Amino acid sequence: MATVANVAPTVVSGTTPLPATGGTPATGATLAGNFQTFLTLLTTQLQNQNPLDPLDTNQFTQQLVQFAQVEQQLKSNDQLASLVSLQKTAQSTEAIGFVGRTAIVEGATATLSNNSATWNLGVKKDSTVDVTIASASGQNVFTGSYAVTAGSNQAFVWDGKGTGGTQWPAGQYTMTATAKDASGNTVGVSTQVQGVISSVDLTQTPPLLSIGGKTYTVNDIKGIVG
Repeated sequence: MATVANVAPTVVSGTTPLPATGGTPATGATLAGNFQTFLTLLTTQLQNQNPLDPLDTNQFTQQLVQFAQVEQQLKSNDQLASLVSLQKTAQSTEAIGFVGRTAIVEGATATLSNNSATWNLGVKKDSTVDVTIASASGQNVFTGSYAVTAGSNQAFVWDGKGTGGTQWPAGQYTMTATAKDASGNTVGVSTQVQGVISSVDLTQTPPLLSIGGKTYTVNDIKGIVG
């Protein structure tokens, strides 16, 4: 920049340092203060510039553009923060609405309650599925074979009775399933569990739903029963 005429010599840097963008109120205030200071210096130089050595207009125009870009970025950050806040609120509202509902989630461990535990079995081909149910201690309590149709997850409801007819107590039970088609070829089988969503933890992001003592996000839910 040219030396200011008719006033005490003032040294002005060709490029004014830009504050870091963060979108916080403090950053915005700093930017506003720096911008006002820059405009004051610029106006003073324009008023007192040497006609024989005028101010470089390209230089201060570039600085004005830089400040404008930073201001736009700050506003964008504020808007993104607002969108994130709205998304969190929507997630919390959605999660609360699931409490008390029976949900289907991926998994192999179901809760036996009131002599009933439910799994969903899925295969890509009509198959015979061999299931084994084990207690929380790892003891096998039930085995059986069932025909499962391809293309849909079919509910498998266990009444809590073991292979020998013993009634097992309430608790967590895990199913292991294998499947074969009519030709004896192994077929992949998926297992899902059903359970009542008893509570939701809104302190987590995303919120966590509690089903049978395990936690899941809303995205983990594959379906709602009833």
